Amino acid sequence: MRIDLPTPASALAIAAHPDDIEFECGGTLAKWAEAGAVCHMLVCTDGRKGTWDVDADTDALVARRQDEQREAADRLGITGEVRFLGVEDGELANTIEDRGAVARIIRELTPSVVLGHDPWRRWRMHPDHRNAGLLTVDAVVAARDPHYHREHGIAHHRPDHLLLFECEGPDLCEQIGESHLDAKVQALLAHESQFETTMKVDEDDDGTQAAAFRGRTRAEAISWGRRSGVPLAEAFRLLDPAS
Repeated sequence: MRIDLPTPASALAIAAHPDDIEFECGGTLAKWAEAGAVCHMLVCTDGRKGTWDVDADTDALVARRQDEQREAADRLGITGEVRFLGVEDGELANTIEDRGAVARIIRELTPSVVLGHDPWRRWRMHPDHRNAGLLTVDAVVAARDPHYHREHGIAHHRPDHLLLFECEGPDLCEQIGESHLDAKVQALLAHESQFETTMKVDEDDDGTQAAAFRGRTRAEAISWGRRSGVPLAEAFRLLDPAS
């Protein structure tokens, strides 16, 4: 198990839904941002189905979730861009058109490191996570090679590293500190629309449920840290974008 890449000049995290980035690499982004990296976020779907309320105004939910994502980025200390691909929640597919859209963003933002879902994780239920991972991997390939999507009219770009989260076989852990864990938890708690479905925190919580949520998040970071000999960590599979 490797520990820590050098702090990149810039990074782009790509995920299926609002809050996925914070769950999977929020501590790492907070650490890199603190060290001066320009970190960006790309959310592929609009998150309109992220509620159990059958009468919800889903258009209003889309706008709310974008606001929450921007607030979460602020809480992580991110100074880069927060972008939204805008595909309807539950309908993300690994199409040529969407691959081109993600590759264009990679070329525009020129990240040193790209982070995304592991598309090859076994028994994955949610198609958006699987397809967001495929789009990320395929878009890195497309962005790096000059004859893909020449209609972009901008230079190709090859990141130095591709990190996959939610992976079964991690081979890299990024050590995070307590302050980065706190930033991760506070970023996740910015997604108030997800309290019922994901965080298990009531909107009128007196702090008890939020503390329990932090405890669960910290326990996961401790578990990954034990595998790499550090106190707290987030885990990834490291791929070479040139391969």
